[in-house]
Amino acid sequence: MSQLTAPVGERDHIQGPTSAPVTLVEYGDYECSYCREVYAVVNTALRKMGDRFRFVFRNFPLTSKHPHAQLAAEAAEAAGVQGSFWKMYRTLHEAEGLELRHLLGYAKEIGLDVERFRKDLETRAMTPRVQEDIVAAARSGVTGTPTFFINGVRHEAGFFDAPSLMAALKQAEGASGSHPSG
Repeated sequence: MSQLTAPVGERDHIQGPTSAPVTLVEYGDYECSYCREVYAVVNTALRKMGDRFRFVFRNFPLTSKHPHAQLAAEAAEAAGVQGSFWKMYRTLHEAEGLELRHLLGYAKEIGLDVERFRKDLETRAMTPRVQEDIVAAARSGVTGTPTFFINGVRHEAGFFDAPSLMAALKQAEGASGSHPSG
């Protein structure tokens, strides 16, 4: 069983309370069709589990397969600098296109300072932040997307369909009698 080597911390993008008994960490790629499918599953878990669930997203752009994945990850991080990571995260998962012109349009739609956003992308200001996630992923044995860790342990059972992931989350909730690790 693979373990999450980089614990969840202040640098992460987190939804849900620190005290939640279940923490799900996803290493994902905005251009990955499987990540797009599982996006709905994660939203379901957030809705159904409420304060008992904490979700963390980390970037793992598969640039050899997805030519726009790195730029999309940097766009999410650039939005995060402006306090809108989760808005951009949702937009990118539901997006029709991930080219620069699309990303600039999304930035405008969600109310970002578009010139600052453009500058961050053009200067590659977010590349080091995305690279940190990639290095952490590699240390945890991540080779593809989406890869999930539930309370610090890699989720291997089943695929990423709603029933298997929700069952694993419920099982983790039942097994968690103390503060979550990861």
